[in-house]
Amino acid sequence: MAMWRLYYHLVWATKERQPLIHPQRETELYNYIIGKADTLNCIVHAIGGTENHIHLIVSIPPTQSIAEFVKNIKGSSSHYLNQTLQNPNRFGWQEGYGVFSLGQTQIEQAVAYVINQKQHHLRNTVNSHLEQITDRDDRPTRWYPKRPKN
Repeated sequence: MAMWRLYYHLVWATKERQPLIHPQRETELYNYIIGKADTLNCIVHAIGGTENHIHLIVSIPPTQSIAEFVKNIKGSSSHYLNQTLQNPNRFGWQEGYGVFSLGQTQIEQAVAYVINQKQHHLRNTVNSHLEQITDRDDRPTRWYPKRPKN
């Protein structure tokens, strides 16, 4: 494979933003996600969240799409919690996710943000752009003018 340095900040929520990530299951969930990412040849640089959403700083190789990675992680982790841990409350993830690309110089700050998610929410110091998770397509705006029609 060619050299690659790809860093993403991913965020997604529990189904209907329910508080399903209880402290006693959080470590188990995070360890599962890190292990699953390892099997997909992806690198989790940081993982954190609250009872109703999760953030990951991850490197995904160019041989795999971001959508494929997220689908695999969300599907397998909800299955794991529902089957392996005999979860009495059905665990599920909301459809959709947020993804932001990062440059290498942004990694340290992004990792700190993700690791300190609970403190950011307690102190209301969250980054509002990273915390808005919706099912609608929120595309970036065009940076250059449209080409004129011939």
